[in-house]
Amino acid sequence: MSTPTHPSSLTGRTRCGDSSRFPLRDFLRTETGSAAVLAAAVVAAVAWANVAPGGYESFWRTDLSVTVGGHGVLLHLREWVNSGLMTVFFFVVGLEARREFDMGELRERSRLALPLAAGVSGMLVPVLLYVAVNAGHGTAGGWGAAMSTDTAFALGALALVGRRMPTALRVLVLTVTVVDDFVALIVIAVAYSGNVGLPALAVAVGAFAVVLLLRSLGVRRGAAYAVPVAVAWPALLFSGVDPVVLGLAMGLLTYARPAGRPALERASGLFRLFREQPTAELEHSVRLGLASALSPNDRLQRMFHPWASYVIVPLFALANAGIPVTVGQLADAFTSPVTLGIVLAYVVGKPVGIVGASLLVSAAGRDRVQLPVGVGALVAGGTVAGVGFTVSLLIATLAFDGAALQQAKIGTLTAVLGSVALSWAVNALLARLPHRLRLRSTIGPAEAIVDLAVPVDDARDHVRGPRDAPVTVVEYGDYECPYCGLAEPVVRDLLRDFGEVRYVWRHLPLTDVHPHAQAAAEAAEAAAAQGRYWEMHDLLMAHQGALSGRDLRGYAVGAGLDVERFMADVRAGTGAARVAEDVESADLSGVAGTPTFFVDGRRHDGAYDIAALSAAVRAARARAALDAV
Repeated sequence: MSTPTHPSSLTGRTRCGDSSRFPLRDFLRTETGSAAVLAAAVVAAVAWANVAPGGYESFWRTDLSVTVGGHGVLLHLREWVNSGLMTVFFFVVGLEARREFDMGELRERSRLALPLAAGVSGMLVPVLLYVAVNAGHGTAGGWGAAMSTDTAFALGALALVGRRMPTALRVLVLTVTVVDDFVALIVIAVAYSGNVGLPALAVAVGAFAVVLLLRSLGVRRGAAYAVPVAVAWPALLFSGVDPVVLGLAMGLLTYARPAGRPALERASGLFRLFREQPTAELEHSVRLGLASALSPNDRLQRMFHPWASYVIVPLFALANAGIPVTVGQLADAFTSPVTLGIVLAYVVGKPVGIVGASLLVSAAGRDRVQLPVGVGALVAGGTVAGVGFTVSLLIATLAFDGAALQQAKIGTLTAVLGSVALSWAVNALLARLPHRLRLRSTIGPAEAIVDLAVPVDDARDHVRGPRDAPVTVVEYGDYECPYCGLAEPVVRDLLRDFGEVRYVWRHLPLTDVHPHAQAAAEAAEAAAAQGRYWEMHDLLMAHQGALSGRDLRGYAVGAGLDVERFMADVRAGTGAARVAEDVESADLSGVAGTPTFFVDGRRHDGAYDIAALSAAVRAARARAALDAV
């Protein structure tokens, strides 16, 4: 163990982030940004439908056919958007659900019970309210338009009105919306599809069976899946089952996993070969090696998520949200059971269903199932989940036509405004609470998932900062890694700005790309044997481009070490075992690259700039303060 020292007053910022994974924070950020584009598309659709109502409808009713070998599909433009492009949207939803199930909060299966119950109840209660309002009016069959939350709008609204809410609330809302979408697609397939044509359905099932076979054989090339998907989609369309269900199914099949160190080392080895002999064959091998290092889920999300968020969903809004608005139509709508039923379902039914089911499951599960957030945050999440749009309009176009369809659209848009306003009010009320009460109402009792396999040991680890600090930040780093060098001033700023943070450095020399990293790590351990670890650490980080044996000797002089003893330890490799222990702990924690940070045992995914790390530390500090009460 080395003696802790206070960090120097170095400053700096980095714009670099870890782009090796596609974490939940990136997903949320993309959805949040797309909410503004989606809102603009809604406004544009309403304006278009009122300025030129005939032109709006005639444009979206334009026929478009796609024919291959004498066989083809003829649909209106609106139908191509609703059944074609929206298949891609639900594919992205399925990808994110699978990522959460494989790598996110839901990888602990016990955490699935509460959001699953909340999602189902958050659909059932609104449906019952809608049916109660529409009973006897001949419009009860449109209940499907009153049950599903819109992911982009809900997360965008949450970011707008709930900036102080814990990340766990965003995860809960996301999970609830995935459950929504999954159940909604089952409803579309069962309740709102036409007469099912069994021969076409059999073709679709057979094509999907080919997809399952390819997956079981470990086929990774997307082109191999394109043919059976291209067969399954029109087959579902001709069978009478809405083909958007295919998108969700394909997304749920696409596994996610972190990039493994062996795969990354193999990819870097291929790149070195290409650097020495830049041939077309080796270039192809490098691309395959890089692709195989990432899971299919990561690669496909990077490819399709921006298109779904910024193009497909706004196009859907443009095609379906156009409503000719007159005083008479508004008067008719707000006395219509369709409009009133949808508004009541979303604004009242959604929060009641989500909050009620969450509290019941938590109470029934006792210590086994705990709320991921406080009751106040849960209510805020329940109100924002009342923002329904995409699936609501999709089902409305299947369930209604004429005046009833216009009333359903008005009800959906009104529910969006009402839910956002209600969520804003709840968040404003929570913000006015005393600090301690606000913490209790927003941070839940559930323990956070611990990703750090080997806990911090003050008797072993190199620690900088107060030993009894409420928050611990662990970094796995490499002294020759330029990104670790960029992160170093950020860490110093973090320690200076917060004070009560315990910082730990663990070695992960990436020897396949950094030839001097192992020697530098062992040199740091040789300095630690003389109680001068952090002095050597700072010198190594400040001179990453000069780590030869002669350089290390010079740093030993600068750190005030017994140079002969230091060089003898370096030559003997006395620190190699300690470095190997850190590398083993990194492997156990799934760490493949540097720098990788853990905040109170939870892996920090995303950027490692001062804003991102400070936000993670603030969240951990708030939880520590609540636990101390």
